[in-house]
Amino acid sequence: MADEEPGPLVTFGSLVTEGTALARRGQHHKALGCFNNALKLRAGDKQCLITRSKCFLKLGDTENSLKDAEASLQNDKMFPEGLYQKAETLYTMGDFEFALVFYHRGRRLRPDLHKFQLGINKAEEAIINCIGNPSSVKLENKELCFVSRQAESRKTNQKLQNKLTKDQKSTRKQEPVRNPKIERQLLGELYADKAYLEKLLKDEDLMQSSTRQGGKVADLVLGGISYLNRRRDFWQQQKPMYARVYERRLRQQRWIRDKKRKPAEVGRAIAKNMEDIEMLLARGSAEESCRKAERVLKKIEGWAEDEVPNKNELIGNLHSCIGNAQLEMGQTEAALHSYKMDLDCARQNALPNAVSRALDNIGRVYAQTGRFQQAIDTWKEKIPMAKSSLEKAWLFHEIGRCYLELGEAETAQDCGQKSLESADEEGDVEWQLHATVLVAQAQVKLQDYRSAIMNFERALEKAKLVPDQAAQNTII
Repeated sequence: MADEEPGPLVTFGSLVTEGTALARRGQHHKALGCFNNALKLRAGDKQCLITRSKCFLKLGDTENSLKDAEASLQNDKMFPEGLYQKAETLYTMGDFEFALVFYHRGRRLRPDLHKFQLGINKAEEAIINCIGNPSSVKLENKELCFVSRQAESRKTNQKLQNKLTKDQKSTRKQEPVRNPKIERQLLGELYADKAYLEKLLKDEDLMQSSTRQGGKVADLVLGGISYLNRRRDFWQQQKPMYARVYERRLRQQRWIRDKKRKPAEVGRAIAKNMEDIEMLLARGSAEESCRKAERVLKKIEGWAEDEVPNKNELIGNLHSCIGNAQLEMGQTEAALHSYKMDLDCARQNALPNAVSRALDNIGRVYAQTGRFQQAIDTWKEKIPMAKSSLEKAWLFHEIGRCYLELGEAETAQDCGQKSLESADEEGDVEWQLHATVLVAQAQVKLQDYRSAIMNFERALEKAKLVPDQAAQNTII
């Protein structure tokens, strides 16, 4: 019996290539099999997780799509494809506000990627479609004619007033408490409810109206006040004021102890604040986001390290958030100062991810303000910290752009080639496109027109694959 010939060698790259080809033909179930096998060979590969997430999304499996997108961000929170895929999945799930947060985060990280701005536009439009545009709300004059309406219903109101007076007289006999201060202490949070209900009693038109079920609003209001009065009387009998003061002190002491014993709860509260800060910025409320971040920063700086998990890392992150908001408001120098505070904090506490983030932000501010050499120096320091070929592709591209602005076309060409090599390693068509365009533009400056034409033609093919119509028009 002849020996069987060995089958073709299955590699990670071949499985990803086959899966990508199947996905493009719409055979997403088969593509999933390829990506599953590929991830067995190279567990946690970010790019493969993203392609599998896209497959899940096409099949309507948003839960697994979101899991893969989040897994791609687990070790690299600045992975742009992961941010975009998470935003896309959240958008498909109908979580438009959270999607908007990640579109904004991606745009701040990679402002050159047009798809993040498109995502922001569609998420904002979806939010407006859901909740409506505030400008569409109109006040009708008939709701503001207090004098005429009161005059119209004076007779009927008199009857209601007589009823209210009668009810109040019946309850007044039972009222042992007349001091508002004591009543506030007895009712606690419910005191505001009682005050609100008593205020409603003065609205004669409202007291005349009825609910959808046919009941009188006046009866409901009086019933609520009567209930609160009964509770007040009960608490007055059960717990005299001196006992309540003592109990409150005990509660405060217990709360302080619990706060020290439960850093996980403090961590959750801080995480909620951080989420709010990002959400405000995503909604376009940069000033409010900045103020909230500054308040949280001041509070955290006053706490002991054992009260706040990862205090130093959190302080740096808040400086970064403040910088993002300041940059959005056009305060570039203030943003640069905040990012440098983030960098100092990261270096003092040996936080490499935070150092990388701060260098990234500082370089972007320098580039935006025309300080290209300082941007180059900052980003060069970040290169050894790059965690992926895709990140290197972006860095070399941005450094090359700065060299092109400085008139150093030959160095710009070299950076473009390095960016292209990194993009090829990752198999990312979009960054292959950007890098090829940079090389071609540098060759034009060097008057190497034949090579420039060839690279522009290659870039045009990449633009068709992405596809990016705007890039195609520019290249042509």
